[in-house]
Amino acid sequence: MLTPSAIKLAVIGLGYVGLPLAVEFGKKRSVVGFDINQPRIDALKAGHDTTLEVSDEELAEAKYLSYTANLEDLKDCNVYIVTVPTPINEHKQPDLTPLIKASETIGKVLQKGDIVIYESTVYPGATEDDCVPVLERVSGLTFNQDFYAGYSPERINPGDKEHRVTNIKKVTAGSTPEIADIVDDLYNEIIIVGTHKASSIKVAEAAKVIENTQRDVNIALVNELAIIFNKLGIDTEAVLQAAGTKWNFLPFRPGLVGGHCIGVDPYYLTHKAQSIGYQPEIILSGRRLNDGMGEYVVSQLIKAMLKRRIHVQGARVLVMGLTFKEDCPDLRNTRVVDIVKELKEYGIWSEPLKLD
Repeated sequence: MLTPSAIKLAVIGLGYVGLPLAVEFGKKRSVVGFDINQPRIDALKAGHDTTLEVSDEELAEAKYLSYTANLEDLKDCNVYIVTVPTPINEHKQPDLTPLIKASETIGKVLQKGDIVIYESTVYPGATEDDCVPVLERVSGLTFNQDFYAGYSPERINPGDKEHRVTNIKKVTAGSTPEIADIVDDLYNEIIIVGTHKASSIKVAEAAKVIENTQRDVNIALVNELAIIFNKLGIDTEAVLQAAGTKWNFLPFRPGLVGGHCIGVDPYYLTHKAQSIGYQPEIILSGRRLNDGMGEYVVSQLIKAMLKRRIHVQGARVLVMGLTFKEDCPDLRNTRVVDIVKELKEYGIWSEPLKLD
């Protein structure tokens, strides 16, 4: 089994999850940061992170971190952390393509005794049922005999400068008890608030996917309450402030639910549930409600325009803010586009403004 000093680490995927992780490890040990996007590699080598998750100063502090898009540079590594995206397709079904491609890449350089740790959000069972077979097929090695797997779900909050990778408790898991210990010890090198070692990889996968599913359902409830209170002529924010005086009232607020986590992860869980014959009613109901909020916002705008006798056809609307959340340049899965598209249905010309 690998000892801490023998670990030669690689982080596969240098997006908003992988880069902060690689940087923290790169302050303490040798790390190879790998990404297939050459312009991304070039920018990082020049000392700048275009996602704005890591400052130029923090990049400079990672003295033992190197960047590459060259597969050959991974051959000396023996522990791989996979941090690639797990999106959904146009049918709102899980798209494991980036995860499978990353597994194929690692399989080409995988050697006996190596450990592959996945951080990407998936449904329970994906690591061992979908990714490990790819590693076996490409490498020709046998799982839990020649190589091993781990799982430690990412908990990065894009744009949040207070809750960073080092001060968010990390869930860890391994394919054997011994590997679980190695994975846990590895993350404890950088996580100052400690870790939680899950009993299995499936438990860790399930824990991650329900984190954002829970938030999605809670936001859906508050969105529905906002619609009801609006029809009653009651100020929703005033209601929430009053209810929030109770110690155990959860402080959720209505709004658009976009991004690559809250609006995506629940579909991974519902996909798995449906595959075993269970139809998840509450989760999918919440998803439908949240996905319809853009249309609702526009309907309220149109009503307000008509009350003020503003001609709708040909009107010009300024949409201030285009990304899925403040202080984040990421446009992926932003639900602001739902508002823009709905405005076009009314013949309204809108100008989205991305705020810096």
